[in-house]
Amino acid sequence: MKNQQGITLIGMLLVCIVIVIVAVGGLKIAPAYIEFYKVKKAVVGIVKSGDARGTVIDIRQSFDRRATIDDIDVITGKDLEITKDGNVVVVSFSYPKKISLFGNISVLIDFAGASSD
Repeated sequence: MKNQQGITLIGMLLVCIVIVIVAVGGLKIAPAYIEFYKVKKAVVGIVKSGDARGTVIDIRQSFDRRATIDDIDVITGKDLEITKDGNVVVVSFSYPKKISLFGNISVLIDFAGASSD
């Protein structure tokens, strides 16, 4: 007689639980990364479009206009750090994002980026 091989019902349930936990975590964390890439796109767009040739106030207002259009609410123009590296204007930002996964378990992600990245 041959012995049967395969996964047991309990093994299958454990695998399914792990897959569900990973999927829930991914679905909750993904919007934070999408939001980060929208902010990054707005900052890079300001520099590439030539809006960064103005004053610091002009750059912040340009970001606020782009944030309104792209529905960015994690940071505002006041949160941008604007520096000059030679003749190139560098617009950078950083912000923390706390994401509640389930129960009292949450994840804290520190996002940071710059127009020169």
